[in-house]
Amino acid sequence: MKKLQFLALFLLLSGLETSAQVFDASIEKKIDGLLKKMTLKEKIGQMNQLSADDMETNYKVIQQGMAGSVLSITNPEIANKAQKIAIEQTRLGIPLIIGRDVIHGFKTIFPIPLGQAASFNPDLVEKATRIAAIEASETGIRWTFAPMVDIARDPRWGRIAESCGEDPYLTSVMGVAMVKGFQGKNLSDPTSIAACAKHFAGYGAAEGGRDYNTTNITERQFRNTYLVPFEEAVKKADLATIMTAFNANDGIPSSGNEFLLKQMLRKEWNFKGFVVSDWASITEMVDHGFCTDNKEAAQKAINAGVDMEMVSGTYVAFVESLLKEKKINIETINDAVRNILRIKFKLGLFENPYVKGNTEAVFYKKEHLETAQKTAEESVVLLKNEAQILPLKNPKTIAVFGSLADAPHDQLGTWVFDGDKNHSVTPLQALKDQYGKNVKILHEPILKYSRDKDSTEFDKARKIAKEADVVLLFVGEESILSGEAHSLSNLNLQGVQSQLLVTLAKTKTPIITVVLAGRPLTIEKEVKESNAVLYAWHPGTMGGPALVNLLFGKANPSAKLPITFPKNVGQIPMYYSHLKTGRPVNGSELNVENIPIEASQTSLGNKSYYLDSGNEPLFPFGFGLSYTSFEYGKATLAKSVLKQDETIEISFSLKNTGNYDGAEVVQLYVRDIAGSIALPVKELKAFKRVELKAGESKNVKFDLKISDLAFYGIDMKKKVEAGKFDLWVGSSSVTGEKVSFEVQ
Repeated sequence: MKKLQFLALFLLLSGLETSAQVFDASIEKKIDGLLKKMTLKEKIGQMNQLSADDMETNYKVIQQGMAGSVLSITNPEIANKAQKIAIEQTRLGIPLIIGRDVIHGFKTIFPIPLGQAASFNPDLVEKATRIAAIEASETGIRWTFAPMVDIARDPRWGRIAESCGEDPYLTSVMGVAMVKGFQGKNLSDPTSIAACAKHFAGYGAAEGGRDYNTTNITERQFRNTYLVPFEEAVKKADLATIMTAFNANDGIPSSGNEFLLKQMLRKEWNFKGFVVSDWASITEMVDHGFCTDNKEAAQKAINAGVDMEMVSGTYVAFVESLLKEKKINIETINDAVRNILRIKFKLGLFENPYVKGNTEAVFYKKEHLETAQKTAEESVVLLKNEAQILPLKNPKTIAVFGSLADAPHDQLGTWVFDGDKNHSVTPLQALKDQYGKNVKILHEPILKYSRDKDSTEFDKARKIAKEADVVLLFVGEESILSGEAHSLSNLNLQGVQSQLLVTLAKTKTPIITVVLAGRPLTIEKEVKESNAVLYAWHPGTMGGPALVNLLFGKANPSAKLPITFPKNVGQIPMYYSHLKTGRPVNGSELNVENIPIEASQTSLGNKSYYLDSGNEPLFPFGFGLSYTSFEYGKATLAKSVLKQDETIEISFSLKNTGNYDGAEVVQLYVRDIAGSIALPVKELKAFKRVELKAGESKNVKFDLKISDLAFYGIDMKKKVEAGKFDLWVGSSSVTGEKVSFEVQ
């Protein structure tokens, strides 16, 4: 050890190598030494992941050296027992890696990832995932199947809740932040857990927004859009693992896609971690019709580059015979095992395999809850604030309606296995705790749950609303309605929630509607009926205090939409960075109600347009209001003609012209006017959160590398093409004054 430390110091001082490179070299040496000692069965065992459903059977499998990982152990004693068997009762003593879906918190639950993305605050998101890692690792978990960095543009898809939305740049920034939070500064830290970017690749583009469904993404679309966040996570965050997707793209299931896993991931990106299949996605290649049986599925998955199989057991069953039949080779197996061992060494599992399990001292710590509350506050989007009704100004009586006002389970959101609803602080509870002594709170849920169709208590609601100064109506969807396998074809409010809102609106008492949901819902009519609308997503453990602080002005909304909100399902897919057609809209189009009788076929202008709902969304990407107002000065460029190795400097003034302190998420968009391929009408390239006190002004500056304008063009090579560009700086994807520049 002393020799190794001396060598590292010598090389660092001599400038030949960094200490990290020396450490990596020492790991590779250990891997090679261990690999030489391993039998074929021991190698296959490392490629096999078990589920914790039957630990008594698992203990026997582990003892036989036939398991490299176990999924979903959350009891420290069981984790230590499994590790003890792996280390002390197998020939080589290779530790297990224990994995778990830690998606948006472990015990302390944060807003769903889509909500976290709305914060446009990667530093806060990194802090949230660091807390999740600290809590999870205390139970023995050292690997999570997050973040999900699928580009998601169809809110019918239930898993959109786990995404960071529709934009490759925002998803990349947030994905990198999440990976860094999970993995910490060093994977060997016992509080660090290996991240797993998923789903590789294109899963978010499932046809019809239907989970597990087919995708048809071209290579160019993959490179320019869907693979961008994965590549960023690999190159900027030293991502430990990647998970293959369920979907088949262009007829090839991801777990058997050599082009994705070998050409792109390994050769082009130089990924050094390991690839794991999704749950039984290898055997599901038979259902896809891509393989005749499980044996062929194992063959295609191994040859494609899937290093570890999640639960379906085909590697254990067939690798030996496939090797004898020369359908796979030993070098492929060795590479897979090498990739797995590399992460185990980096995690420090060989040195520190056991866990203390001091969970009471770690779970729900005060600082964890404070961060959860702040994250929730920064994730809630203010969509409407008619006559500045918010923040509330000393109401004497508040009427609270809706099943989600006091739903401790549902506010946690989807894919929460370990959160405890008994620790949830609901909006109703927080309202009573903070204002119950001075404000009369009239609470009647009226509806038992979001899908409730019973309207028999509407008269009671009407009478109570008339007694109040303001109505708080909590609507949306229960947590079970979003997430994996929870796709919807109708995104209207479930049950009779919308009818309840209409009933309450007739009382003329001002209505503040708070929406708790795992996806964008089609709420055009509900927005019209409401005086103010807050979109809270599923806000997590501390969602209640966060919402009450926002309602009463202790916190000022700053969140922006990470995804476009359509007016109706028929507009889907709708996203801001679409391509411009040969016949784009120009604003002169007629609505279906204004078409003259017996109008000629060509009288409507022949544009790419919906006659009934137009081409405008309900709310655009990047939109979000504040209790204050911001004034943007004219953006100026340091240079208007630049070379490809230069950086463009953009500066402008930003002033808080309102009466409240607040934060504005400033967004920078660019359009490449003409290229070797058709390009999006606008693309997000940078953003900043700017804190301003009431009346304060700041000069804001962006430095954008011209190289960040590169894309895969007609020749499938990534480069910046010379030409003219437009640039906007504003508060959303549809605001900002255009300035232009040229790249030579």
